[in-house]
Amino acid sequence: MRTYPLLVIAVLIGLAVMSFNPVYKGKESDSTFVNKGLSDFKIKLEQLKSDVDKFSENRISLEELQKSLSSTRNSFKEIEFYIAYHYPEFTKTHLNAAPLFHIEAAGTSSYTLPPEGLQVLDELIFSDEAEDEKEKIKTITTFLYNSYSGFYLSALKNGLSKGNNKTLPLRIELIRIYSLGVSGFDTPGSLNISEEASHALAGMQKYINDDPYFKNYHTDKANQMLTEAIGYLAKNTDFETFDRIEFYKKYLQPLYEEWGKWDGRPDDLKEFSGWNINNTNFFSSDFLDPYFYTLLKSSEDNPDLRNLGKSIFYDQNLSGNGKMSCATCHLPQNAFTDLKTQSPSNVEGKTVLRNSPSLYNAVFAKRFFYDLRAFYLEQQAEHVIYNEQEFNTSYESIIQKLKAKSDYKKAFRKAFKDGEISKENFSKALSSYVASLYSFDSDFDSFMRNEKDVPDDVKKGFNLFMGKANCATCHFAPHFSGLVPPFFNENESEVLGITRKPITQLPVELDQDLGRGNSPVKKEKSWIYDYSFKTVTVRNIALTKPYFHNGAFNTLDEVLDFYNEGGGEGLGLKMKNQTLAPDKLNLTETEKKQIIAFLNALTDVSKAK
Repeated sequence: MRTYPLLVIAVLIGLAVMSFNPVYKGKESDSTFVNKGLSDFKIKLEQLKSDVDKFSENRISLEELQKSLSSTRNSFKEIEFYIAYHYPEFTKTHLNAAPLFHIEAAGTSSYTLPPEGLQVLDELIFSDEAEDEKEKIKTITTFLYNSYSGFYLSALKNGLSKGNNKTLPLRIELIRIYSLGVSGFDTPGSLNISEEASHALAGMQKYINDDPYFKNYHTDKANQMLTEAIGYLAKNTDFETFDRIEFYKKYLQPLYEEWGKWDGRPDDLKEFSGWNINNTNFFSSDFLDPYFYTLLKSSEDNPDLRNLGKSIFYDQNLSGNGKMSCATCHLPQNAFTDLKTQSPSNVEGKTVLRNSPSLYNAVFAKRFFYDLRAFYLEQQAEHVIYNEQEFNTSYESIIQKLKAKSDYKKAFRKAFKDGEISKENFSKALSSYVASLYSFDSDFDSFMRNEKDVPDDVKKGFNLFMGKANCATCHFAPHFSGLVPPFFNENESEVLGITRKPITQLPVELDQDLGRGNSPVKKEKSWIYDYSFKTVTVRNIALTKPYFHNGAFNTLDEVLDFYNEGGGEGLGLKMKNQTLAPDKLNLTETEKKQIIAFLNALTDVSKAK
């Protein structure tokens, strides 16, 4: 379990109580269930607060407090689809935040704040240290109660749908259940995944049978699906043996597809989320919209633009010394990596600080580079262009070189209406090509779409990845990266305590690259980001060794051994803020092989252009 200092209530209240910003506003809800659910959750919080006080005075047992928290969390789960859709920032940051330190802006300043909310309480109250953390539990609960009390009054007044599409919150909740719920991310202490998922589904079932909006739809089929799913969850309650494949294929995906037929209107979500509302299967290539993540719009993209971008990608002449192209460090035959411990610089015999991540699915991110210093795909290219160790040039120089070649003049005229060779058009062409490098047709994707079967070891490995091994609490399904569900509009970085060498090579020493701790993004300067690195996708991981930013691990066995020990802190290294739990995973050799079998089944190079 992670440890945190006590919350500073005065600071937090000033920053958080009224910091929620509803995404949508409109007419008052007609749903009696929603209003009652918001009220019931407030009552549960009041009871929890009372029980925490009793626990701190030794008037109730830890087991009784755990039951009170579970009851409160279950009440929240029944209306989570609604609150988290209309008030995503408040929910994510204050109500049900991950148990991690975070940075929050207040005017021109920013503060590093400890975690708060239901997830933090779940980790604390279901830990072995709960008896010793009574004051901390009391402080967090009091703040949670005060925050929600202020939120509750505004929620009844403002947090209301436009009424255009009330199925969107339901489908998003299904994504949340699968990516954050059954993986254990949302219940780090109790691991009550089945119970909470059941309450989430029950809340949605009550909603579709209560809100007048759904009277226009045939709800019988959805009701049957929900009832069967809730029944399945009641019979399958063990975290480690829960079959996340069966649950998805038989219950979650059919319901997700059914609700997708009810209403396809986008509301305002398309400007807030990378999820494609027209998608019908989490494991299809259209699950995310690549144009949400680039300055390039879908209406601007075309094959001619993509071909132009490909030419630019492979053109060494565009670099300062005429010897380096994008493909120097991103080779297509190596899943667009270079298989180097550290990627080469423009000076022969020298390297840059880190290795090159794969470009497959690279477009699906809101932050780029291992230290997250770039905020969009085009900015990533800009960093490479001006970096003295890489292209060491400028846009002005590149544009001059492009204008000097007749082939490029023709290509720009073909790709753009204005035919102009400019920085903006150059960036769009390069983005078009990189955005085409998506990879969602692996054997495992095909299996989850019921198109083929995979070996039992792959299935077992996936369930371990999503369960006991805790991989999916950072590498979120279905993208298997740190792109955070269910809105997929932010990237996580993690402090793992990565070592200089594989842990079998003594002495075990911490790699000294501070990662995000040395990022030039000034507003994020904080000790919590020391040794923090972007969580990249594990898709095509079989092709992208060596692993981690420093390329210190050559095999997946070495990587799993590192995680199995609890990262750097679990190995005994001193870490201020390791976000990876330092507890041993106790994976057997067979289980590690099964996880690797699953990872190998994520290989797909069919979309290389």
